[in-house]
Amino acid sequence: MVTRREAAQVLDIPLEMAHRHGIPPRLSDAELGDLLDNPPAWLVQSKANRTGKRPVWVQLTCAVCGFSEAARPKKWWPEFTYVCCAHHPPYEMPGVAAGLVRSEYEGVGSRFVGIVDVAVPGA
Repeated sequence: MVTRREAAQVLDIPLEMAHRHGIPPRLSDAELGDLLDNPPAWLVQSKANRTGKRPVWVQLTCAVCGFSEAARPKKWWPEFTYVCCAHHPPYEMPGVAAGLVRSEYEGVGSRFVGIVDVAVPGA
């Protein structure tokens, strides 16, 4: 059995779309396999309308402890160098390489801080 959220991830559609098109809260592996093998017209159309610029789902994995979750990327998210759980102290995070400066973005996924290391201009 898989949840609606897991099915949405496998089908690469937003959770809202899965709900709107009647995907039940739980479905069997066989039912999910049937959706993949014989997609309904709305799913075919959804995939055809993709621009490919932003993924529907991303996998966030902590660089410190390895905790992982699937999340819907937000428009404000930059390209993260890595993410880590918000409860990890700074000394547990990978160090900043020479010539780079670090920015941190809170509120990524359910528990992450996004880290962006970029080159210092003129360095």
